[in-house]
Amino acid sequence: MLDLSKTNAEIRPLDQDAMATARDRWNAVAKPIASLGKLETLVEQVAGIAGDPDVDIAKRCAVIVCSDNGVVAEGVTQGGSEVTSAIAGNIARGVSSINSLCEPAGIEVMAVDLGMEVPPTDPRVIDRNVARGTGDIALGPAMTEDQALQAIQVGMDLVGGLKAQGHRLIAAGEMGIGNTTTSSAMTAALLGLGPQEVTGRGAGLSDRDYRHKVDVVRRALEVNHPDPADPLEVLSRLGGFDIAGLAGIYLGAGVHRVPVVVDGFICDVAALTAVRLCPACRDYLLPSHLSAEPAVQALTDALGFDPVIHAGMHLGEGTGAVCLVPLLDMALSLYRGTTYADTGIAAYEVDPQ
Repeated sequence: MLDLSKTNAEIRPLDQDAMATARDRWNAVAKPIASLGKLETLVEQVAGIAGDPDVDIAKRCAVIVCSDNGVVAEGVTQGGSEVTSAIAGNIARGVSSINSLCEPAGIEVMAVDLGMEVPPTDPRVIDRNVARGTGDIALGPAMTEDQALQAIQVGMDLVGGLKAQGHRLIAAGEMGIGNTTTSSAMTAALLGLGPQEVTGRGAGLSDRDYRHKVDVVRRALEVNHPDPADPLEVLSRLGGFDIAGLAGIYLGAGVHRVPVVVDGFICDVAALTAVRLCPACRDYLLPSHLSAEPAVQALTDALGFDPVIHAGMHLGEGTGAVCLVPLLDMALSLYRGTTYADTGIAAYEVDPQ
């Protein structure tokens, strides 16, 4: 069984020498100091993760973990669990939203069945199924702690396998009908917030259905009563296999020294879970965007994230995460570009403070 304490100890700090060299490189580029803002910081972070200031993210992929949630039985969504399987198949066939965004950015896409209720019909969906969906959190726990650890291990192993294939950047996303409800419940438990504060409209609920969703989150918290100081308990009682698998991907980022881009609401919940399980993984995560879901600001504050993109996105499937990748490409083009020494122009002075 996965030993989380051992995992945390395996994650090394970022390479400060590589980051310092990357910072010096930025300061030598023929432009005002730090004028690319957060993008410069992210490039330095990736250098520290890889231990190499010659940052290379040419081979990259998007991993979409797919699973179903028993809370769908409470009527908190517009679609049923069969939609998860259908969209997973579309991702595998290359015809879903995430594929359209990844194609121009040269990002490989893969769908992983971590806990779908309806088995996929397309063999290109990677089978890592832990169980055929979770329990209804309004009635009891979503899964056992052993199942949660199994799903976390799957996520970690995915990162190791992708690194072995040569991938140097991973964007992680999810697909799972009902997962904004599970994420809302987990956020409330982890951050001590009320159901109304953390619950959004998901894919677009009416006022009546939204009030019902808030009530379901309230009931889930009352029935399961998880210990907020125990993130594994919060995950197993209120979460989903997608959230557990994502948490594993974020832990795998640290173990295998691969930068992983974090998407929106569900991914932020998974990231907070991962960081509370193994704090050392935090430096291996790259925030992408500030989702439109109401709980996201509280989650990013708790994580210390400062997302680059503020576009009001809430599509899911890792779409916000992959939007960061072309920005990194452009930043890296400048990072490798003309220096003051090349131009003969006097360099800007670095503020010693």
